[in-house]
Parts: sequence; C-alpha cells; structure tokens
Amino acid sequence: MTKQNKAALEDFQVPTRIKINALWASTMFCYVYGDYFGLFSPGTLMEMNAGIMGPLGTATPTIMLSVSLMMIIPSVMVFLSLILPATANRWINVVLGLAYSAIMLLTMMGAPLFYVFFGVVEVCLTLTIVWYSWSWPREKI
Repeated sequence: MTKQNKAALEDFQVPTRIKINALWASTMFCYVYGDYFGLFSPGTLMEMNAGIMGPLGTATPTIMLSVSLMMIIPSVMVFLSLILPATANRWINVVLGLAYSAIMLLTMMGAPLFYVFFGVVEVCLTLTIVWYSWSWPREKI
C-alpha cells in the first residue's frame, strides 16, 4: 500500500478539562498503587497494627482526618475538573497541581525506590495538570 492509499486514523481534539480530569484520575491510581505496594515493605503491617502511620507517628483522629483531607482533594478534583467553570477550574488546578507536586517531593525523600518512582510519575502528572491549566486555550471572539 502506498501512503496515499492508507486512510488516516480518526482523531479529535481532546478538550482541556477532559485532559485534566484524566490526569487527576491517573494521579489517584498512582497514589493508590504506591501506598498498596508500600504495604509489602517489611515492618509496615506491624507498624499499622500498632497504630503507627509511617513518619507521621501515631494515627490519632487528627492525623487520620488530615491525611483523609489531603487524599480527598485529588479524588474530588477528578469530578470538579469536569464541572467547574473554566476560570475557576484553571486556577484551582494550577494551585492544587503545584501543591500536590510539592507534597510528593517532600514525602518521597528517603523512601524506597518503588515509592520514589511512583513519586516522580505523580509529580510529572501534577505538573502536567498545572501546564494544561496554565495554557488553557481562550475562546475565539
């Protein structure tokens, strides 16, 4: 077959908010799998049974609520990135993308190699959220 006889694959422009939505969902999968694989690190389950939450120490109600809040935000952003008005969506995603990049950079220091790998991917994903949000196309008037 020649180049001219081959039909081009169907393609379409993915809207920015769908890209951001998919990036938040991908980030959440990385969070979940990174934490799940962490359960296989020696001593982790013993610490959990003793009520110790890694470097955060004793799993007090306040610590548990704080960590829950930290993890609920990206989970909810999967939905909010689809429904928020574009201007609010843009700024919230810029701020949260930068915040979660910073959180990951701070928490992966001294971590096992698999966790650092997940962390690097998560930082790339959240910085891509920032980039897509920052470069959100303007409507043509």
